[in-house]
Amino acid sequence: MAEEKKQIPLRLSAKLYQAIAAWAEDDFRSVNGQIEYLLTECVRQRKKNGKYVSETLDEPIELDIQ
Repeated sequence: MAEEKKQIPLRLSAKLYQAIAAWAEDDFRSVNGQIEYLLTECVRQRKKNGKYVSETLDEPIELDIQ
């Protein structure tokens, strides 16, 4: 039996959305699929060593996207 997926509203900046969309295209995924993949990997990493993927994950990021 397939696991039920929850739908949630998500607000992203235009730059972050564009970066994820480009990455999703590179990986042949939908934007939604890419976000799910990234969140899954982050949770897996946290379970593995008790830390997030990056020590600076909670710091604001500068997206230098042109």
